[in-house]
Amino acid sequence: MKAVTWQGVHDMRVEEVPDPRIEQPTDAIIKVTSTGLCGSDLHLYETLAPFMESGDVVGHEPMGIVEEVGADVTDLAVGDRVVVPFNVCCGSCWMCEQNLYSQCETTQNHEHGTGASFFGYSKLYGQVPGGQAEYLRVPYADFLPVKVPHEHDDDRFLFLSDVLPTAWQAVKYAAVPDGGTLLVLGAGPIGDMAARMGVEAGYRVISVDRIPERLARVAAFGAEPLDLDEAEQVGGVADVVRESTDGRGPDSVIDAVGMEAHGSPAAGLVQKFAGMLPDAVAEPLMKNAGLDRLAALYTAIDAVRRGGTISISGVYGGAADPMPMMQLFDKQVQLRMGQANVRAWTDELLAKLVDDDPFGVDGFATHHLPLEEAPSAYSHFQKKEEGMVKVVFRP
Repeated sequence: MKAVTWQGVHDMRVEEVPDPRIEQPTDAIIKVTSTGLCGSDLHLYETLAPFMESGDVVGHEPMGIVEEVGADVTDLAVGDRVVVPFNVCCGSCWMCEQNLYSQCETTQNHEHGTGASFFGYSKLYGQVPGGQAEYLRVPYADFLPVKVPHEHDDDRFLFLSDVLPTAWQAVKYAAVPDGGTLLVLGAGPIGDMAARMGVEAGYRVISVDRIPERLARVAAFGAEPLDLDEAEQVGGVADVVRESTDGRGPDSVIDAVGMEAHGSPAAGLVQKFAGMLPDAVAEPLMKNAGLDRLAALYTAIDAVRRGGTISISGVYGGAADPMPMMQLFDKQVQLRMGQANVRAWTDELLAKLVDDDPFGVDGFATHHLPLEEAPSAYSHFQKKEEGMVKVVFRP
């Protein structure tokens, strides 16, 4: 089959790889019909290179049609249409019973001290072959895949794999009071969707980015766009937002940027340097040193009102970055964060999508491309070129 494979920093290739097969009686094989390109994939493209190996199949946002099921699978049948959440989770361990599917004890990666495995996401998270491919092996097939109706195009349901539950959890964790103000940092796929969900919930939503096309998308859905570059010319995002909230600041802030943030050039150089080191040197450096670009998080801490909440959905990787603990403590800030527990939210979200499209998912993707164009799509997406916000590949 054809699949998108990692071959080195900035080197993605579409290659022929062996077809997946049933390995456990609880597995299923799906023929992938659509698969997304995620902002988290950009971490593999450059920053997390020390944890990748040549030939790794990437991608963690797939959906498709069931082609084959293992002998012990009873709730899934050949021909079912499914979306596959990015967390590889069993559904029956203690963590899964708490709805903490991103911490599944069955698939935790003790060697690296990380939580549940992900599809297509490096040695840090299990090195499970990913979904930017023609076929995908899905473990725990009686629990993990989400069965969806055959009506509607793929885009109506595809984003249940990651974007919708990640944004939904970010908004839930933000704990915005009724009628409150939500500041969303970043208008990439997750920030864009979180802003839409905030608007739909009746909050005042202020969305920050520096890309005009992205700001136009959130504005069209009812959020107030704030250009990062313009804000920095008049004192910064925090000052601008405080001025528009009676000097208080927003009730809640979502950091949907993470370690790809602009405004942290020194950390960016260290990340690039670490990516060029031998893996044996780079891996412990990446896990134990302070290598994140914290500009977005610092902005969130500065902007949020006293007693407010910061919800972090952007991915961070460093372990020793300086945190403004005095400011966090003095402002009595609540922090919530973590990889989305996808399966905790999918049933609730699916019910909203069957007969309606409240979050505009049908038109959410900016680009639909054949799998063969993945290498150029990664490059354009990282550089925020050609108006790319959300790319969907059709294998």
